[in-house]
Amino acid sequence: MFNRLFGFLGKNLAMDLGTANTLLFTGKDGIVLNEPSVVALDNREGKIIAVGKEAKEYMGRTPERIRAVRPLKDGVIADFEVTKAMISFFIRKVIHGLNIIKPKIVICVPTGITQVEKRAVIESAQQAGAREVKLVEEPMAAAIGAGLPIEEPIGNMVVDIGGGTTEVAVISLSAIAYAESVRVAGDELNESIQRYLQDQFQLLIGENMAEKIKMAIGSAYPLDEQLTMEVPGKNVVNGTPTSVTIKDGQIREAIHEPVTTIVRATRTALEKTPAELVGDIARNGLLLAGGGALLKGLDKLIAKETQLHVVIDEDPLTTVVRGTGRTMSSEDKFKGVFIN
Repeated sequence: MFNRLFGFLGKNLAMDLGTANTLLFTGKDGIVLNEPSVVALDNREGKIIAVGKEAKEYMGRTPERIRAVRPLKDGVIADFEVTKAMISFFIRKVIHGLNIIKPKIVICVPTGITQVEKRAVIESAQQAGAREVKLVEEPMAAAIGAGLPIEEPIGNMVVDIGGGTTEVAVISLSAIAYAESVRVAGDELNESIQRYLQDQFQLLIGENMAEKIKMAIGSAYPLDEQLTMEVPGKNVVNGTPTSVTIKDGQIREAIHEPVTTIVRATRTALEKTPAELVGDIARNGLLLAGGGALLKGLDKLIAKETQLHVVIDEDPLTTVVRGTGRTMSSEDKFKGVFIN
């Protein structure tokens, strides 16, 4: 027991503090936590009722005195106190109370983050129990997680599509040569599906159902076989329960605008990148990471629009946290990538 306790002292953590999900990684155990970034609160008493997976199930199903909130918006902290409580809960869940020495934490953040937002992330982690906090930009972490040769004088292009932001970056010599950050990503796709079903079918659905539709039949490029899905919801006009059958082409139409924004950001980054680096990217291809990389046909659409070979990371949901973990485990090697 003593050896186990001693081995845990000062355990360092890597965190992907995402709008949709939070992941924690340790050098010894790999990914030790992967939960939705959702907190359920009691409005009357101001207490936290649930965090993570349990809290996500509350969304759209709570009585008036309880509300399920996502304390991060567009990749950054929107509610400081709730974020602090959520981080603290996740750290305690991983540490199991043996926090005699506070952990060092490396957290990945969007490239477009402001100084105020950086400070909010650092202070949240410190007040949640971290003794030291370092920040690394998400596309850099994704490149490291995918094993790209970031330290070489070669252009590496990464498109990381999370819940709140899409990060497009060209990396060379352990630095970001050009970055394009747009606050359009998985959440915007879900909202577009909700709006479309309300406008076209007078059907109200919740955020969780929109996400299920996106994952089941959502696509950015025409599919080889048509997919359909029965979607239950509430009739806007009379409030009665109803359902409609939706085809993949209709969902493609629903998410056309945010998908176009993501593709445009990728093309803009290419246009503004020096010619030598673009030549490298043309040879080596483009890496897709983040949950948005799982949208069917997105790789084909980006390949068509950019004339590049597009590679989806083997596990795009964990690319960023794996890279963040590598920076934590090899601080000397990756010291140039930290932004604070």
